Amino acid sequence: MSHRKFEAPRRGNLGFLPKKRTNKHFGRIRSFPKESASDAPHLTAFRGYKAGMTHVVRSVDRAGALMHKREVVDPVSIVETPPMVVVGVVGYVETPLGLRTLTTVFAEHLSEEFKRRLYKNWYRSKKKAFTKYAKKYEDGAKDIEAELERIKKFCTVVRVIAHTQVKTLNLRVKKAHIMEIQVNGGDAAAKVDFAKGLFEKQVTVDSVFSKDELIDVIGVTKGRGYEGVTTRWGVSRLPRKTHRGLRKVACIGSWHPARVSTTVARAGQNGYFHRTELNKKIYRIGKKDDKASCQTEADLTAKGITPMGGFVHYGEVKEDWLMLRGAVVGVKKRPLVLRKSLMKHTARKHLETIELKFIDTSSKMGHGRFQTAEEKLKFLGPLASKQNQG
Repeated sequence: MSHRKFEAPRRGNLGFLPKKRTNKHFGRIRSFPKESASDAPHLTAFRGYKAGMTHVVRSVDRAGALMHKREVVDPVSIVETPPMVVVGVVGYVETPLGLRTLTTVFAEHLSEEFKRRLYKNWYRSKKKAFTKYAKKYEDGAKDIEAELERIKKFCTVVRVIAHTQVKTLNLRVKKAHIMEIQVNGGDAAAKVDFAKGLFEKQVTVDSVFSKDELIDVIGVTKGRGYEGVTTRWGVSRLPRKTHRGLRKVACIGSWHPARVSTTVARAGQNGYFHRTELNKKIYRIGKKDDKASCQTEADLTAKGITPMGGFVHYGEVKEDWLMLRGAVVGVKKRPLVLRKSLMKHTARKHLETIELKFIDTSSKMGHGRFQTAEEKLKFLGPLASKQNQG
């Protein structure tokens, strides 16, 4: 068995150790894209909520490729992205040990769902958060302007504090999800002016991302609890007649050193890990109240993105939404962080312009036959139950 690594390579990636439940439940951006001072100030991330999946039909537009001008079916994920509200700005200075917060400036008026996130028990609290801070805006807001000038003078990194509007979704959640979003482009003064101009305003997803753009999705995977070594690491099963089970690792190490190595596959927690997926292509951006958001040149049926009967374990999509190619991490309703890509894309498949021919909106609870309620009524005719009600 020379070249054993080719005959029996190790199973599982050690780069993701330790495989334990994350404490970053809503996704955390560890790195923001590199910026260019020549660009106009812009936001680099957004937050959405996973609604579900469907499939689309499109024709490939890649000259020279085998599939050029052929139709393909792609799986797509729908992420609901209600507008976010900017409530503050943070300035960071660079030090030998990394970034250090210089100061934070908040807006004058803050919503209840933002304040709820700051309390363990909103019902029993006195609800006095930021009441003293709001008084700084009296008498011309001199203190606020002084802090903003400090950020312009000393800081190299400027980020806005923004929160989601969970009250617009049917998630039974009252506390907003808060995150910092880095402002890229321009000098420090331009960034601060850009951030201050967004105070208390809604930021829509189409002002951050565009169609055919590649983005990164950060979130927490679906939790699967305590699982065995075969499922968790993908090791081979033992022969059928093995005594005391076969979904095991036969030898977990030599006699000496007299301990189990950390590189040996073992049973334990699987799932609910923090993960970042790169290069998810945006196929379409849908707007709120657009009844024909899934209309294409080949399919002129006026229909929204919500399938017949709603998305399973989610319901109806009533706000803005993104259509991303492939799957995204997590269960339905899970908060996801959407970030601009960190890399420069040159591959033709990444630069391809997507033209959809058909978007499936049939029921996801079984083998859906109908795309819209009108189509179902036209095919089945008046139902007996409806006639009895009439």
